[in-house]
Amino acid sequence: MKILFEKAGARYSGRVVLEPLSLELSERRIGVIGLNGSGKTTFSRMINGLVLPSSGRVLTNGHDTASDGAKVRAAVGYIFQNPANQIVLPLVKDDIALGLQSRRLGKNEVALAVAAVLKRLGVPHLAERRAHELSGGEVQLAALASVLVTAPEIVIMDEPTNQLDLRNRNIVERTIRDLSENVIVISHDLSLLTGFDRVLLFHEGRLIRDGQPEEVIAHYLTLAA
Repeated sequence: MKILFEKAGARYSGRVVLEPLSLELSERRIGVIGLNGSGKTTFSRMINGLVLPSSGRVLTNGHDTASDGAKVRAAVGYIFQNPANQIVLPLVKDDIALGLQSRRLGKNEVALAVAAVLKRLGVPHLAERRAHELSGGEVQLAALASVLVTAPEIVIMDEPTNQLDLRNRNIVERTIRDLSENVIVISHDLSLLTGFDRVLLFHEGRLIRDGQPEEVIAHYLTLAA
């Protein structure tokens, strides 16, 4: 993984949401923290082209998010803060298969791929379940399966433990820990980021700390006091 921000910033309706910054990311586990409205979600969405820079540019694995959007989206899977919003078909197995439609695979190949990704996450029993019947943790895992089935190199997760009970939160934490893909996690759940390689702290649209989890989180706690 190699992500480059080259003096890249974002504005909405003339308002600065993210001050221009220059940054390189290559670590396997990266956390992103900050108070609400700090710019952290905008930053994460710039990585896969959901938000295009108003100034500068962003390169993800060598592809410009503004001009090579399709290649960027193929390399980066994104799970939103409310993952239920990205599950569009009633049955879990059909929703996961949706991401493979453009690959011209046979029905048997698709079925095998869906079964494999659910088995990998330890939830093969979800295949025949209906999305509206899932618990919060199961929704998170179903959304993750729909992303992983397309084999992205990078997975971005926005508040993956938000509103989960302790059991489901721990399941999601273990799942993130065991992923072989590069992972970027935006979270207020600070203990989730323990052991990560790097944590970025955003505040009022600026990156103000960048380093080891313990040091960056300690500074964040002074802002939130």
